[in-house]
Order: sequence, then C-alpha cells, then structure tokens
Amino acid sequence: MVENSKIIKYRRPWNINVGLIVFAVIFVYVVVAVYMYFTQKNIVPYEVRMGSLSSSNIYRGIALRQEEVVFAEQAGFITYLAREGTRSGIRSPVFVIDQMGELSAYLSRIEREDAALSARDLQELRTEILSFVNDFDETAFESVYDFKYNVQGTVLKLANFNVLTGLEELGSQMIYPGFAPHSGIIIYSVDGFEDLRLEDMNRDLFNQQNYEKIQLINNDLVGIGDPVFKLSTSEDWSVVIRVEDEATAEELLRRQYIRVKFLKNQYVSWGRVKTFTDSRGDVFVELSFTNSMITFCQDRFIDIELITEEERGLKIPNSAIVDKEFFIVPKGYVTRGGRNNSFGVLREAFTDEGVSTTEFVDTIIYNETDDEYYLDDMRLRIGDYLIMPDSTEKYRISRRGTLIGVFNINKGYADFRQIHILYQNEEYAIVRSNTRYGLTVYDFIALDARMVRENELIYE
Repeated sequence: MVENSKIIKYRRPWNINVGLIVFAVIFVYVVVAVYMYFTQKNIVPYEVRMGSLSSSNIYRGIALRQEEVVFAEQAGFITYLAREGTRSGIRSPVFVIDQMGELSAYLSRIEREDAALSARDLQELRTEILSFVNDFDETAFESVYDFKYNVQGTVLKLANFNVLTGLEELGSQMIYPGFAPHSGIIIYSVDGFEDLRLEDMNRDLFNQQNYEKIQLINNDLVGIGDPVFKLSTSEDWSVVIRVEDEATAEELLRRQYIRVKFLKNQYVSWGRVKTFTDSRGDVFVELSFTNSMITFCQDRFIDIELITEEERGLKIPNSAIVDKEFFIVPKGYVTRGGRNNSFGVLREAFTDEGVSTTEFVDTIIYNETDDEYYLDDMRLRIGDYLIMPDSTEKYRISRRGTLIGVFNINKGYADFRQIHILYQNEEYAIVRSNTRYGLTVYDFIALDARMVRENELIYE
C-alpha cells in the first residue's frame, strides 16, 4: 500500500521581459510627447535682422500729350511727304492730295525705272529692321504693324525727293499740298484719346481690348473732313497710371517728384506727381515730364517702373506685429521709487480705518510724447487716482492709447516692444532700428504674436 503524498504545485520563476518593459516605456513617452506637442503652445522665435523690402512698382499707363488733329480740306489720294515721328516746322509741307491720280501715275512710272538706294539709305533701313527684331514680343503682335508703318515712313522719307520733283514737273492744279499749322511732331494715327486729360480718366480706358487705333495710310483715298495727320505740339507730356488705393497715391503725392523708368528703352526721368479719384473711387496718378516726348510720341500705352527710395531697417514678419493698449499719464505723475529706484506712480490708497494714503506702484514705460507716458496696465486700473509727487494734485486714470509692437523674448518671457513701421508689404515690415523702447538687431521676438500673452514665460 502506497502512502498518500502531498502534491505541491510547481511555480515557474517569474522571468522579467526587459525588452517588453523598454518598449512600453518608449510607447508611453511617445504618446505623452505627441499629446504635449499638440496641446502646448508652439512659440517659434524669430531673430531680428537688418533688411529691406522690394515691391512691384511696374504699371501700364496712358500717355497724354498736347495733340492737334489736322483734317483734309480736299478729297483725293493722299501722299505723305514727312516721316512719322519727326519734327515739322510751321507751314512745312506734310502731304499732298491728288484728286485726279496724276501724281500716283507719275510715281508709278518712275518706280519702274532703274532706281538704287545709297549706302546711307540702306543703313537706315537696316537699323529699323534690327531694332524691331531685338525688341519683338510675341505677346504684342500689334508691334508688327507698327514696324510696318515705321518702315513705310522711312521709305517715304527717302522717296520725298521724287515726290517733290513730280510736283514741279506736273504743275497740275488738281494737286493740293498740305502744311503743318504749327510746329510739332508728326503722327500718322488717331485714336480718340487726343483730348484726354487726367480728370477724364476711368478704369475702362485702360482696357486695351477696347482700344482702337486708326492708322493713316499713304496713298489712301480721303474725303473732306477726314483726319490726315496729327501734331504733338509740346514737349510737356504725362503718363497716367491707376493705383490700388489712396494710400499709395498719397505716398507718391507726398514725394512730389519720383523717378520713372520707361521699360521700352530703360530711360529714366523724373516725373511730377498729381492725383485724381473718379466717382467710382478709382485712383489715378499722373506723372508729368518736360522732355523725351518725341521718343514715345507714337505710343499711347507705356510700361513704366516707379523707382522709389529703398527703405532699410529691421525686417520682421507681419505675423509678429500686435496692437496693445496702454494707459496715458501726464509725465508729472511718474517718478522713481521702490527698492530698485524704478519708474512708477504714487497711487491713492486707504487704510483699514479709511485714512487716505499713497502707495508706490512700479510700472514700465513703453512710449512717451512731449508731455505724456504710455504706461503698462498690468497693475493699474481705470478709475485709480494718481498723486503728483510733492503735491496734492490728483489725476484719474481714464485715457488709453494703442501702440504697435512685437513681443520680445530675449529674457525668457514675452516683453512688449513698440515698433515704428517705415515700409510694409504683404509679408514683412521694415521698422526703425535702435529706437527708445524699441528693438535692436539680433533681438528675438515671437514669430506669431497670437500665440503669446504679455509677460508669459517662454519655454524653448
């Protein structure tokens, strides 16, 4: 007989899985880190540096000139004697009108005869062609027609000798010469803009799809009262541009004169500024010149660039800029005191027994004018009475003022600093450097002012 023996259950030794523990710790750390990343403020510092801003100041403007259209007094075929874009004196011959076609027949006859251009004449034609090839823009195909008319004008000038010879030989009474009524630059086109002035401007005039230019062609048949040529009679002319807002116009008007670069030939000139706002609120700026009209006499639409003085200073992002309100206090109520002899004010207070007394409240000055300080509102309240030192005069805090600034984080907390903006675009602002109560180069500021409260501790 076998004796009953006590059976003891075997317990396996507890084996610690170090890898599993390490994995769990890492997992918990990652979860906590992700949670903190998405829940805590992500305050990004920005280091202030010196810089400048560039902006697009290129405009397409409308040229305004003193222009006089000359009309035909006879009907017939017109032959031009003067080249377009050249200056004509008073009573200089510009064209002839041939009623019977005698002059045209004569010119056709001599064209069939042997004729040769001189080396000088050929060089002038080559210059005209090379100029067109170098400046040709596929997006402005209308320049091809301008080139055509320019070449025709050059050839016309070279053929003037034959025309004048034909007039002498024919001696016909059916051929009528036309003369320039005044001295000026001759233009063989009309567009209805001849009498346009700054006060007539509207946005529709700048739509080139609606613009129609009528070119006056040599040998065309003209009737009585038809335009035959145009004279630009003065070197005083202007270019009118349309700007986005009145602030831009006021800034240009403040300068009175501004440098203008003409993109056609990179010529730079000074333009006198004048502004006009129409009934629809559109703002136009006229830039007036006293020279170089002849260079652009055939152009109604001109591309220009305004060359403004480049503003340099501290370059900061617009996202860092914030507005903050402060109390405005007369300077006579601000004094020094406290343990650190800091700036502050004497505020009226009362003891438990109701006895009037004063207490020194230190505060920070953020800006000043000739007579007033902008004080921090952290420890002061509207309605507090301030006591002038060594006097019984009181001042009740009631006035507030707003300053533009950023949050400086050099010391590990958000400290408001006022800024003076010199120039600003969509992304950045240029502010004055080394100002009192302001910023200096290499300061660190909060990139996004919306993420910061004043005096908040900054953890990097």
